[in-house]
Amino acid sequence: MATLKSSSLLNSFMFSSSNLQQKGIVRAAINIPQRVTSISLPELRTSSLDELELHESIEKRVSPISISTGFKRFENNGADPLVMAKIYAILEAVADRVEMHNNIGDQRTHWNSLLLNSINAITLAAAMMAGIAAISAGAPEAALKLSSTAMYVAATGMLSIVNTIQPSQLAEEQRNAARLFKQLYNQIQTMICIGNPTAVDVKELMEKVLALDKAYPLPLLGVMLEKFPETVEPAVWWPTEQRRRQSKGPGGNKDFNGWDGKLEEEMREIVNVMRIKDREDYLRLANKALKLNKVLAITAPILTGLAAVGSSLVGSPSHGGWAVMLGVFGGALASVVNAFEHGGQVGMVFEMYRSNAGFFKLMEESIESNLREDDTERRENGELFEMKVCLQLGRSMSELRDLAASSSIKRIDIDEFASKLF
Repeated sequence: MATLKSSSLLNSFMFSSSNLQQKGIVRAAINIPQRVTSISLPELRTSSLDELELHESIEKRVSPISISTGFKRFENNGADPLVMAKIYAILEAVADRVEMHNNIGDQRTHWNSLLLNSINAITLAAAMMAGIAAISAGAPEAALKLSSTAMYVAATGMLSIVNTIQPSQLAEEQRNAARLFKQLYNQIQTMICIGNPTAVDVKELMEKVLALDKAYPLPLLGVMLEKFPETVEPAVWWPTEQRRRQSKGPGGNKDFNGWDGKLEEEMREIVNVMRIKDREDYLRLANKALKLNKVLAITAPILTGLAAVGSSLVGSPSHGGWAVMLGVFGGALASVVNAFEHGGQVGMVFEMYRSNAGFFKLMEESIESNLREDDTERRENGELFEMKVCLQLGRSMSELRDLAASSSIKRIDIDEFASKLF
């Protein structure tokens, strides 16, 4: 009799669990011991009231919470299957872009090291040969002069190419691209987990992918970024017109979507600080790095070219000792300049400063875009947006508000930078 009771109870429990699973409330596997007859349940009654109470208890304990993670999960049952397929296709493409940029970045880092060492070795060997040729006579002198001149000419050509493409700057571009594609990858995953993507989301994601492809191209020929621009501008890797995603907080003011006059004024002051201090400072540093890189990129090939001329005239009675000095010291100085430019990765430093300036420009545009929207319901939730700004600047809420208050008092003469990260 007890066996029949327990069997009936287990059947009803399994039926309830099956119904819950079909409704999408929980997905879990319940392991039932094989030998049910060994369970003794003399105290349980099989009345319909008890079974109803048991079912209600299960209903209360089972909620739309993921058992494995503990995070609330929203079902995507309402999403268009075609839209979801497009979102996953973009996700796969973004993941592939990350790998591509990582691989190309590693390759160009190796280029920089290999070309730096090779050019310096060639140049120093040519300088040594020019010196030896000066103290030799006869056939050895002619052979050394010819070899030294040929090596200097080769070093000049290699330096001209390397200084044009700037391998260290190329590697930094790929590192930035890989980081930004990873960021986009995480955004897509978040979109899939907490919301129902729409066709508008697909369009927005496509625009972001294409903007990143344009900002950080993979090939060298034809589409390579200008390495020595006339004016330094912040890097731009986002679409020119961004769509503001509405994100209402669960506890926010429904009338103002988390925004009020105080928060708007705070955001305006933060934009003012970023524009005056952070962005301008990085553009100033980028200009200095660019000017230094230009000087170094021109100087090294000129020195090797002069050294080639000097080495070819070594031993000539009409030119005396200046040809030897030019052939030896020209090559040595060229090696020093090349080592400083590419060993110090001046091009990478320029790209890093330019990218940092772009980061602050993106933040400014994002804040101003929200502030220009008169309808607060169309803005991103104010509380969430303020938290994002704090995280991006490496500040707490109180520190961000103190900075805004300080900016409103001093206006122009601001001592502190907005970002505490870099």
